[in-house]
Amino acid sequence: MRPVSLRAPSSEAFRTVLGAASAKRHLDARSTRTSARCIRTSTAGSRPPPIHRQNRPDYLLTAKAQAEAVSGEIPSSPVGPSIGFGGFGGGGGNGIRDAVLTTVFGVAILFAGGIVYMAWYKENVLWKIEKAFEAGYDPALELAKVSSNKHAPSILPEESGDAVLEPTDADGWWTQHLRRSEQDLIDHIIQGNEVGHYFILLGPKGTGKTTMVLDAMQAVQAEGVAMCDAHPDLEVFRLRLGKALNYEYNEDTQTGLFQRRDPREGGPALDIERALNKLEKVALRYVHKKGKPLILVLNNVHYFNHDDEGRNILLQFQQRAEAWAASGILTMVFSTDDAWPFFVMRKHASRMHVVSVYDLSPADARTAAMRMRMKSRRLKDSPETFKEVVRLVGGRLTYLGKVTKASDMIAYAEHLLAVEKAWLLSQIGLIPDCDDDVMDEQKWSSCSWLLLREFVKKHHESVQQKKEEIERGEATEDELNNLPLPRISYYECRRIMTRADFMDGADVALVWKDTCLNRTFAADLDRKNIVSIDINHDVSPDSMLILHAAEQVVAEEGFDELLDNVRDRIDEIESLHRTRELTFKDIDKGDSIRLAVDKGGARLV
Repeated sequence: MRPVSLRAPSSEAFRTVLGAASAKRHLDARSTRTSARCIRTSTAGSRPPPIHRQNRPDYLLTAKAQAEAVSGEIPSSPVGPSIGFGGFGGGGGNGIRDAVLTTVFGVAILFAGGIVYMAWYKENVLWKIEKAFEAGYDPALELAKVSSNKHAPSILPEESGDAVLEPTDADGWWTQHLRRSEQDLIDHIIQGNEVGHYFILLGPKGTGKTTMVLDAMQAVQAEGVAMCDAHPDLEVFRLRLGKALNYEYNEDTQTGLFQRRDPREGGPALDIERALNKLEKVALRYVHKKGKPLILVLNNVHYFNHDDEGRNILLQFQQRAEAWAASGILTMVFSTDDAWPFFVMRKHASRMHVVSVYDLSPADARTAAMRMRMKSRRLKDSPETFKEVVRLVGGRLTYLGKVTKASDMIAYAEHLLAVEKAWLLSQIGLIPDCDDDVMDEQKWSSCSWLLLREFVKKHHESVQQKKEEIERGEATEDELNNLPLPRISYYECRRIMTRADFMDGADVALVWKDTCLNRTFAADLDRKNIVSIDINHDVSPDSMLILHAAEQVVAEEGFDELLDNVRDRIDEIESLHRTRELTFKDIDKGDSIRLAVDKGGARLV
């Protein structure tokens, strides 16, 4: 076996290893003091940047790589120059400066971008609201168009044995609605020609208030007009108002991550106030551009609850309507079936005009019934039939529209009368020998029938007086057929009912003592569409159907006795509630009790 000779390394190699180890320690010490380094690998064909020896000498990098190769370690970083923020190099001072500058520039760019985004978003919100008032599309108008097209007659008159009512005027069978006398004023309002005022349309349900507004909007293609329906829940109304104005209440913004609270936490009233602020800016632009105000229609404001919340939201809109009418930038139109919104707004109104919409007169109602019958493509009827129909249902357009579409108009009118009578009895029917649990309800019902009986009495007196005038030759049969609904002044109605709160429209809370059940009872004849109150504070039956239904009930045998018995029973129950019982104990036979009443004991001398 050949011996292996071990030869000591030469002095030159030993010095090389020591030098590499020293260079590695030197680089490790420098790397611990450096806070950040940027290393770039040179790509093929690219020219490397100049290397600064004071930042990273080549001989140190080469020595570090040799030392790592000799010791068998993995290279800690690739060989090559590093790049700093302000130049090439990786000194400790340069790394801190790079971090600070990067943060500052990032925050500055984010802040500037946020400012630009918010400015764009606010301008986009105003642009979207302006689009809501442009001619063409309006949600309420589009629904009305679809409804009118769906119900338009599609069958033309045919030559057959069945006679049909032929057109007799220039409008023809395609006439959609009867043009009322108030339509001209509504057209002027919607066209923006009535400046400096705001309006409230007041009239019973079904008289054509909304129809007139939609017809006026269709004439101008809803240019400069927006329409919104009220709702008892203000959150729902908030969404409806946003839909009408094309406003999202900042719910579509991307800044929600930086907000501390939800904008909706303030409640619907604050959101509505924000929407009105945006609408005011758009109205200012519109009046400078077009020279006429915008129109905002709030339909069926009686749907708001008649409480503090509902009255406050109504006052909020009225304050805006007053300010906008004074400046001439926007005209508001309120529509209501009940009188309580008018009473609430009347206290603070200075620029409010009231447009009363009533039932058609009997002569106009017969003309309207003939035209509606012609439009429905039904068989031709005699004028006596139309007179009987108008006598039963009156001049209410919604009832005339139903009756004229029936094959037998008189039979359907009598059916409507029977339904109205059943509903009236279900609301204010009298209960003889009622229990104390329903005492308050029967008190309201009995007072209501006192008023309805007075309406029936006045109507019969008017008919009898007109018949006497006909006998004397002072009147004609047409005047007898054109008698209006009986009217009684508001203060006299309160005196007849013996209760002032039953006509106010406020909610009366009833507490059921036996079951401990709380219930809200709306003791308001107007809100139940039993009576109607106009701007002159005159009260009348809500419709001719209500009057005829009350006539049938009052004419029943024993009605007056039933009404008196119910009122006597209410007095007995109230008397029992006011009676106090005294019980004496430990009384033996022969004992006497003496009671003394001293009415002057409370007086001090």
